Amino acid sequence: MTYKMGIDLGGTKTEVLVLDPERQPVYRERFTTPAQDYDEILAMIATQVGDIQSRFGSDLTLGIGIPGAISPQTGLLRNSNTVCMNGRAFLRDIESRLGREVRIENDANCFALSEALGGAGQGYRVVFGVIIGTGTGGGLVVDGRLLNGPHSITGEWGHNPLPRWREDDGRPDCYCGKQACIETFLSGPGLARNYQLRFGEPRDSSQIVAAAARGDQSCMDMLDSYHDQMARSLAHLINIVDPDAIVLGGGMSNIDTIYPEVAERLGDYVFSDFVETPLLKAARGDSSGVYGAAFLWE
Repeated sequence: MTYKMGIDLGGTKTEVLVLDPERQPVYRERFTTPAQDYDEILAMIATQVGDIQSRFGSDLTLGIGIPGAISPQTGLLRNSNTVCMNGRAFLRDIESRLGREVRIENDANCFALSEALGGAGQGYRVVFGVIIGTGTGGGLVVDGRLLNGPHSITGEWGHNPLPRWREDDGRPDCYCGKQACIETFLSGPGLARNYQLRFGEPRDSSQIVAAAARGDQSCMDMLDSYHDQMARSLAHLINIVDPDAIVLGGGMSNIDTIYPEVAERLGDYVFSDFVETPLLKAARGDSSGVYGAAFLWE
């Protein structure tokens, strides 16, 4: 009997999951990620895999979701917000450490795969998974298969410029070196930064959302802008991919007003006489990525 092990290697926490052949969880644990030390990250994974093998035997597959992606050209990790991993041959290093084959994918791709296979996107042929949290990522699944192009950037909608840009949007700098990337508007830190620029007061994203719910006018105005920026961004995505469903995950997806407000505005920007694309909240919450990592062997 083959078990599937998934690891979601996040910037602050790492989650480990083991699924039985029926996709049912039989083990789950979370650990603090030693995000400042590459060798410690490798050691932590090796320890967890060793413990799992002692419990379930060596006949198990292993998939890992990572921040960033491995370059098909160099084999080195890039674009990770766990910066100690950038420029490292992570796949080679972890396979050498473990002495076994490992499958690795970007964490947003794992999220999309998870939600397409048994999550909120179950039953839809083309599913686009969106993560809006500390960053903004995405992944595309068609007929239950994850798509990943020759550059390993399929779904990286967050590093396109905000569509239908307006003067009052501003042009915030992005860590990627460009300006006005979608991520700089729709991520949690992006919302907080743009609020401070607009109103001169420091508030984090959760404070903005809570104050808006209490009727604070400046926060209501900021959230209204956020809804419209998201509608423009998702409409751009729909115009190109036209997915059957869009599933939202990450901390910002817990803003309940997103779903009715953004859906209502999509028709203003989508190149169609009607818009029926459902915006769905992730069924597996913040554990969705680790399920997708385990599914990399399916």
